[in-house]
Amino acid sequence: MLVVVEQPGERDVAPAEGQRRYETMQRFAADLDAQGKLVTAQSLLTPEESSVRIRHHDGARTMVDGPFAEAKEIIGGFFLLTVETRDEAVAIGNACPAAEWSIIEVRELGPCWDGAR
Repeated sequence: MLVVVEQPGERDVAPAEGQRRYETMQRFAADLDAQGKLVTAQSLLTPEESSVRIRHHDGARTMVDGPFAEAKEIIGGFFLLTVETRDEAVAIGNACPAAEWSIIEVRELGPCWDGAR
């Protein structure tokens, strides 16, 4: 998975720059799709003002509405890929246009819990 990590306010750009970024990312996603490497992609989670955190602890359930503590980074979107190797995923991450204005984090999907550790 390529995770686009942005700084808060990073999308506060002039409309022309926003359109340029959007179109560049759309072409990037379409190219990955044409290569058969893209499973799915999303561009942004909704603002945390509309989010809720749910926790079950010691038999009690709590829900806290956003916004939460000030974030230093936000998830700006993701690309879920099908690739053969980590090196291939890293190469795609290096080619991601969002690396111009954000950080691209390459993560492998793994088990929820591995009892062998």
